[in-house]
Amino acid sequence: MEEIIAPPMNIIVERKAIDPEDLIKENPILPIKNMIFFPGVPTPISVARSKSLKLVQDVQKAKGIVGVFCQKDTNIDDPKFNDLYSVGLVVQIINVIKEVSEGITILLMGVHRVHLEEITMEDPYLKGKFSILKTIYPSKSDKEFREQQKVVKNKLLHILTSKIGIPDFVVNSLKQSKDYDYLANLAFITVESSMKKKQEILACDDLKERYNKLLSLLEQESQLVEIKESIRKKTQMDINRQQKEYFLQQEMKNIQEALGGNIHDIEIKEIKEKATKIHFTSEQRIVFDKELKKLGLLHPNSPDYSTQMNYVHNILSLPWNAYTKDNFNLARAKKILDKDHFGLEKVKDRIIEHLAVLKLKGDMKSPIICLYGPPGVGKTSLGKSIANALGRKYFRMSLGGLHDEAEIRGHRRTYIGAMPGRIIQAIQKAGSSNPVIILDEIDKVGNDYKGDPSAALLEVLDPEQNFAFHDNYLGIDFDLSKVLFIATANSLSTVSPPLLDRMELINVSGYIMEEKVEIALKHLLPMQLENHGISKFLFDIPRKTMEAIIEFYTHESGVRELNKKIAKILRKVARTIAENIDYPRKLAIKNLFEYLGVVEYSKDKYESNEYAGVVTGLAWTAAGGEILFIEAGLSKGKDAKLSLTGNLGDVMKESAILALEYIKTHASQLDIPETLENWNIHIHIPEGAIPKDGPSAGITMTTALVSAFTGRKVKSHLAMTGEMTLRGKVLPVGGIKEKILAAKRAGIKEIVLSKENQKHVEEINDIYLTGLVFHYVNDIREVLDIALLF
Repeated sequence: MEEIIAPPMNIIVERKAIDPEDLIKENPILPIKNMIFFPGVPTPISVARSKSLKLVQDVQKAKGIVGVFCQKDTNIDDPKFNDLYSVGLVVQIINVIKEVSEGITILLMGVHRVHLEEITMEDPYLKGKFSILKTIYPSKSDKEFREQQKVVKNKLLHILTSKIGIPDFVVNSLKQSKDYDYLANLAFITVESSMKKKQEILACDDLKERYNKLLSLLEQESQLVEIKESIRKKTQMDINRQQKEYFLQQEMKNIQEALGGNIHDIEIKEIKEKATKIHFTSEQRIVFDKELKKLGLLHPNSPDYSTQMNYVHNILSLPWNAYTKDNFNLARAKKILDKDHFGLEKVKDRIIEHLAVLKLKGDMKSPIICLYGPPGVGKTSLGKSIANALGRKYFRMSLGGLHDEAEIRGHRRTYIGAMPGRIIQAIQKAGSSNPVIILDEIDKVGNDYKGDPSAALLEVLDPEQNFAFHDNYLGIDFDLSKVLFIATANSLSTVSPPLLDRMELINVSGYIMEEKVEIALKHLLPMQLENHGISKFLFDIPRKTMEAIIEFYTHESGVRELNKKIAKILRKVARTIAENIDYPRKLAIKNLFEYLGVVEYSKDKYESNEYAGVVTGLAWTAAGGEILFIEAGLSKGKDAKLSLTGNLGDVMKESAILALEYIKTHASQLDIPETLENWNIHIHIPEGAIPKDGPSAGITMTTALVSAFTGRKVKSHLAMTGEMTLRGKVLPVGGIKEKILAAKRAGIKEIVLSKENQKHVEEINDIYLTGLVFHYVNDIREVLDIALLF
């Protein structure tokens, strides 16, 4: 079998002229496989078949010519006429390059294209007759053909320069060559393509057409070369980058060793040293050592390394079993609480009781206190005072708008960006295992598809469970039983019942005028003077002026709005001082318009009892207690229609219907002169833009209707609140303290309440009750006897 070897492009051989008469004679035929010869290019091949070896020996002796034709089927070892392509080359055997045991390598030079006419002999090798094929050359003026030749040359050089092993002098000699026929034939041999396509090109007589086909093959070969070159460069780039990273890492390692060791090892060593100072339990120590060992096995470039490092640091940052010492000086604690907050006696007493138990027992699971009441009464700031009184660390955690359970329990470490829950974060920031943590706005916790945070708080706030609180991120139980949790809420209606069951509820009601004045003068004004950089000797607000600010510029149970008004005044004072403008050192009531503008609120005043059917009621709102006026009017009509206006809720509407039904049932006993069927009844509660609801206006509406039907006026300076049943029984209602404060502000002197509300009144400090007379009733008839005049 003949093996084709790449042509030696550095060998230049002159073609010997062949007499056409020699071709008519019988000449040897050398069949070859997988190779197409083209004229003018010396090409080495290996000869191994016995017939071919005999042919080479005879031709070499006779110095004759040989016809070379390519086989159609490479698997045939003894080809015949039909097994060969009809177009081949007449070649000269230039030299025997190499002899081996299996055959020889010879150098052939193609001379002319020929057509195989017939085979005349088959042994000892093939002989036959063939004729020269003429080539059709383009005209010398054909510019397109000249450009084709140049393009072929450029494409060939591009392909050769990309091949490995081609000497530079060969490429340079080809660049300088002007023999375009030789370059074209060399390109035919060099380009990689099928034998069938190359045979078609060899058989093409039109040289221009032959160039067109060659250019198509060269273009394909050129694109393949570019793709291979691109892949080679990318591969080389990756190798270079890897080598660069390797050398940089080795360099970094050398630097680290020069500085005292590997940074990774140094970090692990520092972590171990810190861990020795932490008071882990045996179980906690086992878990920590396991996680630290896992960190040591990770490579610093591993994506899990930073996650594991953060986890270990989170464990180290927690104050495991580290507690601050409680201060059991009850006198000092009471002094701090009184200094920071005026009033709130019930809350203060509860804290002192807690300290007393701790002092006697030495250890007690901290109870969960929930302070609820209107905004601005000092629920949140009270927690800081408690922490100061106990000598504990303090942390405030706002729960308003929280709707993801993971915010409480933490995220699992498998998630990207996982972190501990807010409870563990609070412990970390507080720096001790027994801080005071304020759970602010616990009534505003929401829930969605991510879970119910209030359910997660059950474990946090249950003393029977929180000694082993489990955070999803931490994975180690943490003891929260020594933490004093204080929750705050504006309303308990939105807090889940199981959560309420775990807390001790303490109502922080609104302040009366006297308390607000004291808070403003002792706390708010000095604080705002300091915040605005004004000395207490340069400005002051007298007590009477402060009362006017509270009465006409605020409308709240707490003092938050009052604090804003004081800040507004001091901003204007600061400007006048900075501009060297004269200003009053003591703010008078007459100057309030200049500093605060027009009066924003009119004082709730009692309206006279000049008209029958008008009764003063008491209501509770989020801003504290208020008085409201219930008006009943009658008009002649056939339908006896009941109209209710004033933006009333369903419960209040039901109270009105119930009151009317009671009156219809007991009309004769109430001395109502005419039948009710002849009257249209209208009940109105002023300030219709404000929603109103609740059952506490039941006795007030009944009194207003009876007053309207009988024409009897209501006793002056009297207000009432209470729910009524269909039988006329008066039931207790809530918000008693706030309602009493509203009555005092409005100038009310007498209040009618349910007999069962008497216990709530007795719990109120006497300072709130001064100047008021209370009537405790069980039945609506008692209310009417007290309220209506004859």
